[in-house]
Amino acid sequence: MRVVLGVSGGIAAYKAALVLRLLTEAGHEVTVVPTAAALRFVGAPTWEALSGRPVTSEVWDEVPSVNHVRLGQEADLVLVAPATADLLARAAHGLANDLLTNTLLTARCPVVLAPAMHTEMWTHAATVANVALLRERGVTVIDPASGRLTGKDSGPGRLPEPEEIVAAALAAAGGSDDAVGSGAQGRLTGRHVVITAGGTREPLDPVRFLGNRSSGKQGYAVAAAAAERGARVTLISANVALPRPPGCEVVEVGSALELQEAVHDALAEGQHPVDVVVMTAAVADFRPAHYTESKIKKTHGEGDESAPVVELVRNPDILAGLVRERGSQDSPYIVGFAAETGDDTGDVLHHARAKLKRKGCDLLVANEVGADKTFGQDTSTVHLLRPGSEDVVTIGPAGKDVIAAGLWDAVAPALPDRA
Repeated sequence: MRVVLGVSGGIAAYKAALVLRLLTEAGHEVTVVPTAAALRFVGAPTWEALSGRPVTSEVWDEVPSVNHVRLGQEADLVLVAPATADLLARAAHGLANDLLTNTLLTARCPVVLAPAMHTEMWTHAATVANVALLRERGVTVIDPASGRLTGKDSGPGRLPEPEEIVAAALAAAGGSDDAVGSGAQGRLTGRHVVITAGGTREPLDPVRFLGNRSSGKQGYAVAAAAAERGARVTLISANVALPRPPGCEVVEVGSALELQEAVHDALAEGQHPVDVVVMTAAVADFRPAHYTESKIKKTHGEGDESAPVVELVRNPDILAGLVRERGSQDSPYIVGFAAETGDDTGDVLHHARAKLKRKGCDLLVANEVGADKTFGQDTSTVHLLRPGSEDVVTIGPAGKDVIAAGLWDAVAPALPDRA
């Protein structure tokens, strides 16, 4: 695959050397296109030695071959790592004042940008708007990691690790080892997908509830990836404190029963039939049998250590219900998520296969959870399982946007052709 690796002028430019090495060792033909500022961090001899190809940042070099147009036209993938706030702004607004931005304008292949900057720059309204605009145009913008930045600062804005960047880029190009299908097969143009995200809360009284630690990050990443691939996305969000993914219709819910109703409403909406349902949300298995209209008070008598007994009832199994209720015509493809840990009776895959058999969905994503795993984290490991097959596709440890891309690479080729 012919890859253009753009490098913009940030301190994280040194990590791009590792990205370059991973790409070349995988057999890809890589041309490095740094900005002039990037060359102040890492010089052209380093890029030329690692890539085995000449390096320039100027549109005036190799004029006879019209290099500023040819690079983008011939590339199978354009990856920019790091992408500074300045580069994101220039890319979003179509500026072309160096070789890299000219290449971005002429590229008709997948484009992946891996931002790196200080937190204040990443969260600034201008950068947020530029990222949203790029994503609306089909550019894959990887969310930066959180961690130590330049100097003593820490927060979101850190360049993801090289392995994660390469995995995301190859997934976007349809070349990931873990992906199923090509980039074209991974498109969702014209499809309607319904995605649940977050964790339900089951009220006990006006101030207390039974809940879980799901942040909604994975569901939001799945929704953002679907929108980037051209889908109409209905995102049913349960108690999530994240920015809304661009291009998604968001329906906010609280409890498991509200989530169930919202899913059924989306499926019943006849104007846009649903092609795929992805049940990412962590739905409470139980809820209090009785809701108390006022706050439950604890007793204060001397020596009184009593506590109220909370009676629980089962919540409906929404995923299994969807499988039972769907008809043979215009049936949505159903993806379930299962948060699993190993125990004395079996490992994660053992329990996931049993759950897949019980639920009957078309694809089960087994999510490894546990101490310091998955919930609220920026990386996960998942296993994709299908009924009747012993094959398992494992993605990760990787960022949740990488997992989302791998999920859609698996789902999209399995969807029936539209009439």
